[in-house]
Amino acid sequence: MTDKAPKAPFTVLDVGGTTVRIADYDPATGALRRVRRRPVEGLARDPDAPVPVLQRRVLEQLVREVEAHVDGGGGGLPRAVGVAFAGPITAGGLVTAAPTVWGGRGEPLPLGGLLTERLGTPVVVVNDLTAAAWRYAAVEDQPFCLITVSSGIGNKVFRGGEVLLDADGHGGELGHWTCDTSPDAPLCDCGGRGHLGAVASGRGVLAAARRAAAAERNAFAASLLSTFADGRPEAIDNRAIAAAVRAGDDFATAVLRTTLTPLAQAITSVFSSIGICRYILMGGFALAVGQPYRRLLVAELTRLGCFGLDPGAVDAMVSLGAADDDHGLLGMGSLLSTRIPLPAGQAVR
Repeated sequence: MTDKAPKAPFTVLDVGGTTVRIADYDPATGALRRVRRRPVEGLARDPDAPVPVLQRRVLEQLVREVEAHVDGGGGGLPRAVGVAFAGPITAGGLVTAAPTVWGGRGEPLPLGGLLTERLGTPVVVVNDLTAAAWRYAAVEDQPFCLITVSSGIGNKVFRGGEVLLDADGHGGELGHWTCDTSPDAPLCDCGGRGHLGAVASGRGVLAAARRAAAAERNAFAASLLSTFADGRPEAIDNRAIAAAVRAGDDFATAVLRTTLTPLAQAITSVFSSIGICRYILMGGFALAVGQPYRRLLVAELTRLGCFGLDPGAVDAMVSLGAADDDHGLLGMGSLLSTRIPLPAGQAVR
């Protein structure tokens, strides 16, 4: 690919456990073009393959996807490539773990350096939620904490023009804060027990709803959630929970409220320790529930108290993110716009 002349738009990728998304990002307009999706050739497709094998497969796939994307667009190399990746990343682009992409820890993979060498153009690799934070950094005028509530929970704090991270990628892992110390606390995907992600994520809410439905048969039978699940606790899914809460169902709302207490405690600790007064919620589960999720979380934050803030200020500090799956792509493009110089005369938004 090195024989092709660079072009101004960036190529951006969002790599998750099941899907890789790739697009052109125009720094002059902040728009995405030619968005494509492909299954990731990792753990989801071959759960029995060793970690080193899956690492090589994913690397080769990303090289092929970028090359095909560039060739399909009829242009030369992008000025730079940005990869939002599901896993902790060091400042040098070293992937230290990727449990949803290739399973066990394995050896750290210098993904940024390997892709730069193979593609012949600068490649920036950051954690997917770090990239998403840059999407909101382009429009937020104050420091903020971005929180995703989906199959797990993660967060990133953006302050002073940067996401607050240790050089080795530590930080932004509220989902692995231990909020339940009981011996039978819910098991987290990482193997630990009682982590916030195991309790308050979409998976955590689902487990809580099924437990409550089995234990409180009469209340469950009278709920919309029972109607959506044909009266079977084991048939409850997150879509049904979200629909029931949006409809104001008391049973589903009560279950969700219990899982929001530890999340609210985590937020109050961030607020109390570093004074972040803006919290943006994203992720498939939180956004599927929508405004009722935000209102319930605000009510719990108000009950717990944010020192120095009245209820109106607490309400104002929490909002929902955009209801799409472009966070990683748009954020990666915004980040590249701050780091990669553009040709003379080309504007950066």
